[in-house]
Amino acid sequence: MPDAPAPRGLVAVNPPYGERLGEQRELAQLYARLGETLRTRFAGWHAAVLTGNPPLGLELGIKAKRTHTLFNGPLECRLLRFEIEARHFATKRAPGALPKFDEDAARARPGSDMFANRLRKNLKSLGAWARRGEIACYRVYDADMPEYAFSIDLYQAEVAPSADDPKRWVYLQEYAPPETVEAAKARARREEAFAVIPEVLGVPRDRVHLRVRRRQKRGAQYEKLAAGGEFHTVGEGGLKLLVNFTDYLDTGLFLDHRPTRARIRELAKGKRFLNLFAYTGTATVFAAAGGAVATTSVDLSRTYLDWAKRNLELNGFRDSSRHRLVREDAVEWLAGLKRERYDLIFLDPPTLSRSKRMAGELDVERDHVRLIHGALARLAPGGLLIFSTNFRKFRLDSASLSALDVRDVTVSTIPKDFARDAKIHHCYELRLPAQPMAKPERRTIKLR
Repeated sequence: MPDAPAPRGLVAVNPPYGERLGEQRELAQLYARLGETLRTRFAGWHAAVLTGNPPLGLELGIKAKRTHTLFNGPLECRLLRFEIEARHFATKRAPGALPKFDEDAARARPGSDMFANRLRKNLKSLGAWARRGEIACYRVYDADMPEYAFSIDLYQAEVAPSADDPKRWVYLQEYAPPETVEAAKARARREEAFAVIPEVLGVPRDRVHLRVRRRQKRGAQYEKLAAGGEFHTVGEGGLKLLVNFTDYLDTGLFLDHRPTRARIRELAKGKRFLNLFAYTGTATVFAAAGGAVATTSVDLSRTYLDWAKRNLELNGFRDSSRHRLVREDAVEWLAGLKRERYDLIFLDPPTLSRSKRMAGELDVERDHVRLIHGALARLAPGGLLIFSTNFRKFRLDSASLSALDVRDVTVSTIPKDFARDAKIHHCYELRLPAQPMAKPERRTIKLR
């Protein structure tokens, strides 16, 4: 949007609101950017915004002077009228913060009690399991009640700190409701849950971070959403890892991969470890902690390699000659290797990547056989390749890999807190076939 062409005027906007142009709550960020543009470029003007979803108007950050009810065909809409002056600007909500609503009214509704009771039950059961396993970060709720469609993850710096411990956070993801659910009902259920989550989980409201889990394009998990740069240190397996609750679609720590990281740690002693599509390097940290003699982490993103470096250093692994970080397209890097061989390789590619810095598009469904063979070509004799993907509809091309020793270990890598979502990832362990023993040379001996 261009700057205002005059000191005074009227700007009228009819932004999308989710009925025909996408999921309605995907657009919160669009409305927030629109509000910022109006506040910074059109100060002194009047504005009119037509929306079919009034809650989105709150994202504008400007208090409406008047509101008119209109109809766009059968759809009831609101025409919001603004005076763009500083005195009407609302306090900007921090990225990921819970929205404001009438908490007392939401808490008084029966649904709020039902949701709170289920959350308490889960916390009691999973909390005991987590303490026994010394697990600090885990999923405590995952749409157990379909009408309350959230996943709720509890992040902690250590196992079971006290409720008022400042090193405790909640990462709340809201699933987009189906079109058959009325917007008003969805909003009411959301408020009922938001009203009780901080109290039940013992986390202050400002440490509950909300993310709308909309239907993503495959491979979009690394997309940046904000630039707050606020990192927190959490614990896993006695190690320290950095997470970010506001800037990206994911926190930097995939909780469902916890058993896989533990498996890598168990296998890594004395091994040369390779982490392809390394992301924030959490698997590398576990390999180093397990006694790997050397690690190599390959990723195309400078941001995530810097994050991986910080994760390594946080745990005392500062020797860059032993723990290499390579900023390169993993596919091209594999093709360029000559002599290097690795005893343990972790291959966890994005579902789909169309990065401009890549030589071409990567599709895990189409390309996994090529990726696996490329990694196996760098595997030392007797080595192990762990291949993982979060593509829910993934099917391994077994026919093309029939010559290999392949074990589907998915079931053993799905932790208890993700048991309700068995398709959260797929995981396989692959080895090269054992070399057949050379047949003894046949010789003819003449007897005299």
